[in-house]
Amino acid sequence: MSSGNKFGFGPLDADPAAGKRKRSVGPMGAAVREAAESLQEATEAKVEQRRQNAQDAKDFRAAQDEGRLLVDIPLEEIKTSDLPRDRLELEAVAASDEMEELKSSIQQRGQKEPVEVYLDDAGRYQLKKGWRRFTALSQLRAETGEDRFASIIARVEKGQGARLDRYVDMVEENVVREDLTFAEMAQVAITAAADPAIDEIDPDAMVPRLYGSLHKMKRSYIRSFVFLLCALGDDLKWPKDVARNLGVDVARALKNVEGATALRADLAAAQDRAAQNDILAKFVEASKKKPAADKPAAAPREKFEFHVGNMKVTARKGECRIVSPDDFASVPRAQLEKAIRAFEEALGKGNPRVTSL
Repeated sequence: MSSGNKFGFGPLDADPAAGKRKRSVGPMGAAVREAAESLQEATEAKVEQRRQNAQDAKDFRAAQDEGRLLVDIPLEEIKTSDLPRDRLELEAVAASDEMEELKSSIQQRGQKEPVEVYLDDAGRYQLKKGWRRFTALSQLRAETGEDRFASIIARVEKGQGARLDRYVDMVEENVVREDLTFAEMAQVAITAAADPAIDEIDPDAMVPRLYGSLHKMKRSYIRSFVFLLCALGDDLKWPKDVARNLGVDVARALKNVEGATALRADLAAAQDRAAQNDILAKFVEASKKKPAADKPAAAPREKFEFHVGNMKVTARKGECRIVSPDDFASVPRAQLEKAIRAFEEALGKGNPRVTSL
């Protein structure tokens, strides 16, 4: 018996090869762990989704406030009465071949470009930009009765936009596309100057405010047509058909509004566009053939100088100065007086005072 302890047996020797006891996760534990991990992932995804939703809502409100959102508005809710159009002869434009082409495009491919509208003081949508698209859809709705043409995609101006900015927005697209004539651009300036909500009453001064992005030469052409339309009024029945150069030449020949009386009488009798332009062309030609007597005499020069031989002559009112390297004091008086008398007789005038140096 071992004396190692009172029970009569010694300690068991541990197996050195045996490792630590391994604990394995049972089915229930694995399920709990998977549920916990799944819950954590779901929570993180929800947090991220909420963050994204908050950002999307913020971006949406910003786009809405800045008028960058596109909305679908029934055609009958949009008016065109507040802002004058930038086109002359609207009925002719509405019935033109170009309008039919636009209608065909919309019918086949839908409306690709939005119009722009704003809210007037009564809270109604007013058309600012896109009259041709609005007219094309209105005609398609009337012709086909299809619901897809009953509304229009639009961008809504937010806040109280400046009246002048609305005029600029209206013409901007067509000016860039060169879709407006100089007469139409001039008419916009005249109409805007007459608008009581705008602080400019001079149509000529309105041109750079409306068309500041255009080259100065184009603005000059528009000014010529502003003068032309103001001078000739309704007697110029077809202003869109007046070519740029002809309009500029007529404006230059008129000089002032008062000089347009006879021309207006001739234009009032014009039966068609060709007759109108013929009258304008003849007016320009007649202005070029006016006798020289009708032109104001050129103002006399204060002085002029020239040379005769080695003498420099300076002439001005009441005086003729001769500068020469010769010594006139050495010339006999009688000879000098004879020369001066010959000079006076050649001029056929007064008694010039001659100073010699």
